[in-house]
Amino acid sequence: MGAEKAMFLTVEGAEGVGKSTHIETIKNFLDSRDIPHILTREPGGTPVAERIRELLLAVDEDETLCELSELLLVFAARAQHLERVVKPALAQGKWVICDRFTDATYAYQGGGRGLDVAIIASLESLVQGELKPDLTIILDLDPRIGIQRASERGELDRFEREQIEFFDKVRQRYLDIAAADPQRCAVIDAGNDLATVSSELRKILRSRVARHV
Repeated sequence: MGAEKAMFLTVEGAEGVGKSTHIETIKNFLDSRDIPHILTREPGGTPVAERIRELLLAVDEDETLCELSELLLVFAARAQHLERVVKPALAQGKWVICDRFTDATYAYQGGGRGLDVAIIASLESLVQGELKPDLTIILDLDPRIGIQRASERGELDRFEREQIEFFDKVRQRYLDIAAADPQRCAVIDAGNDLATVSSELRKILRSRVARHV
């Protein structure tokens, strides 16, 4: 690591884009360079945050989770995750690879649900302060293909059961985020075959991560 600071990497994308598979590629890349790191996810990452995740994903026929409650639960889980996992790891010189982060909130609650971006930004400032990812990989895929992939994995959670129009909005918000912040975000076409996607990911890592070692 030398004198360079640890990096905070996030992997984003809607359902079925293959985040878990490609996070493994990132892990192998860092392992091959003996870079200490942790893998984590949002919502979740700590026992408390994982219980909040269960609330967010559960299909409850008796009571529908309102949009603002959903947003506040997301940030409650994030606050716990940051204080207990992300910040301590970065302080110890460990790189953090996180399956989704605040971009997902802008995409799902902002784009998909249509919540006011100003409210999300206010909560982001309150919970995160100045902390932002150093690099964000956005895996882009036609939502129709993504949902089909998710369906093949098993029973769908509360988000995965949304209408396709919801996921079209999520996808577009992710692309808007990438266009607005090209220095941080890199978009990869997740519709390509696994070898092609993995190769593109390693290329990005070599150019935008290896130089920090």
